[in-house]
Amino acid sequence: MPSSNSLTAGAPAPNQARRFSTLLNRNVWVGRRRTSLRLEADMWQALEEVAGDSGLTIHELCTKIDGVRRESSLTAAVRVFLLRYYKLARQQGAPLPARSLVDRALLNELV
Repeated sequence: MPSSNSLTAGAPAPNQARRFSTLLNRNVWVGRRRTSLRLEADMWQALEEVAGDSGLTIHELCTKIDGVRRESSLTAAVRVFLLRYYKLARQQGAPLPARSLVDRALLNELV
């Protein structure tokens, strides 16, 4: 009969799993408040690209996302925003125009 530990054999201990996390923790300014976001490296890169293409800093883009997010964490709202941004850009066949992120109606749709 297998031992009670057989289901977790080979799985890292909880403290080991944290050591190997792919999440990167960075500080961002949301308005006048400093907060931290934990995102994957690819998410940070996407956030930098979208912000840069839109003529915004990461801090300004996060502030805009925070202003329209619903009942979710800022980190979750940023992930949803990036997913929907790239999905919409793909449907349109081109990157979204820079001015589009200033449009609150579109921003509401993306978050």
